[in-house]
Amino acid sequence: MSAAAGQPILAFAPATAEALTRWLDSEAALRDRSPHTIAAYRGDLTAFLHFLAGYWGEAVTPAALGRLAQADMRAFAAAERGRGLGPRSLARRQSAVRSFLRWIADRQGFDLSAALSARSPRYARSLPRPLTPSQAQDTLDLVATDHPTPWIAARDAAVLTLLWGCGLRISEALGLDGRDWPFTEALRVRGKGKRERQVPVLPVAKAAVADYLSACPWPLAPDQPLFRGARGGRLDAGAIAARMRSARAALGLPATATPHAMRHSFATHLLSAGGDLRTIQELLGHASLSTTQVYTGVDDARLLDVYRAAHPRG
Repeated sequence: MSAAAGQPILAFAPATAEALTRWLDSEAALRDRSPHTIAAYRGDLTAFLHFLAGYWGEAVTPAALGRLAQADMRAFAAAERGRGLGPRSLARRQSAVRSFLRWIADRQGFDLSAALSARSPRYARSLPRPLTPSQAQDTLDLVATDHPTPWIAARDAAVLTLLWGCGLRISEALGLDGRDWPFTEALRVRGKGKRERQVPVLPVAKAAVADYLSACPWPLAPDQPLFRGARGGRLDAGAIAARMRSARAALGLPATATPHAMRHSFATHLLSAGGDLRTIQELLGHASLSTTQVYTGVDDARLLDVYRAAHPRG
């Protein structure tokens, strides 16, 4: 439906909006995508369909998508780059668009293989920046003693110990409730996409949490947060991030020494000690092994640094 002179173009037809909603629902239900991922996908597809409407000069219907050409996909990529979208973000956006187009082509009965053959931009995946074992230990030692309120110092040290000793995400550690204590040899956590996994709990992690609970002024209750904020509510990740900022300033650590870097350190130190990628994938809760494989790059980079420092001609 072409726009009349002076009238705005309807971005996409109601049938397309309905198809988009159905696809997002299927991604959430069948692929266990997180709400954050679904929201990102919705934004990606909305941007794509709005672009097509302006590029074609008409509302985008499911049937109209059947004539999509590689030139249209390239034009969309060029427009997004012109808006300042970086290669990594553009690649993610194009991946969501391709997934939706494959889904709707299958249901509408048309072939979009030519359009979908357009290449995504290449980008260099940034490597995680883990702490060395001594840096991680120094951080824990400092955090455990540098707060004027002893129970808060013990709390923050316990949280960071779980990140380094168990590979938890900060959201997973702060999502624990009183019913999760006492820890057994393995802790069941719910990660991204509501995927559950079990992670071994080291004695040092149990001891750190026990020290915190013995000092915490708030009673332990099954339906209440395990880690409490100063006023008794669930501890906010921002408080832990602030403690890390203070610790890295005191220890002279780089800006990459964040709470998440403690989790990175868990994975890297395991790999350095001979852990296999598949096991580390399970412990970290990565849906894809390719996500875990980035740590091989970290290990290789560290090995090269050691080689350059030690080799007489380095």
